[in-house]
Amino acid sequence: MSDAPLVVIAVFRPAEGAREQVLAALERAIPRVHEEAGCNLYAIQEAADGVIWMIEHWDSAALLDEHGAGAPVADLNAELEGLLVSPVEVIRLDPIPVGDARKGVVVG
Repeated sequence: MSDAPLVVIAVFRPAEGAREQVLAALERAIPRVHEEAGCNLYAIQEAADGVIWMIEHWDSAALLDEHGAGAPVADLNAELEGLLVSPVEVIRLDPIPVGDARKGVVVG
């Protein structure tokens, strides 16, 4: 496990008619996560197909793991029960620095 900062993408696919409930659950969870140690970015975006993408940036994998085991995530998962067409997909990304040092890597 690395102590380097990392980017995470979480993918939420709302069930038919559940978009507003999914967004409401995320709106309740996000401020709590913003207070967690190591959280530099935890922001939702929506694609044209209705898929909601959570873009995250954490100081370390250890702090991300603490987040994943914490109450805000547990509460969010409970609220999302039955509202998604598939489980939340979580993708951890490793940086590949290319180009300008200020623009080629996401930093905290």
